[in-house]
Amino acid sequence: MIIYSAMPLELMFQNQETASYDYEEIQMNGVTMLVQPSGVNEAKIIRLISPNPYDYMNPSYAPGQKIYFRPSLSSDS
Repeated sequence: MIIYSAMPLELMFQNQETASYDYEEIQMNGVTMLVQPSGVNEAKIIRLISPNPYDYMNPSYAPGQKIYFRPSLSSDS
């Protein structure tokens, strides 16, 4: 991204460091994605992290979509 502005970058991005996001990286149906939890077992997709181009063509994985998932229980024994 290129920004053309007379405003100093320090003013444009002054709140960038203080911004706090509660994103989580999850894997659902073999697709890794960055989500923002919005409730119990519910999240909003922020972005996909996948080498498969067909995952990006799937409208159910589009950024902004709500997903519902069941957390998996892992046993570390």
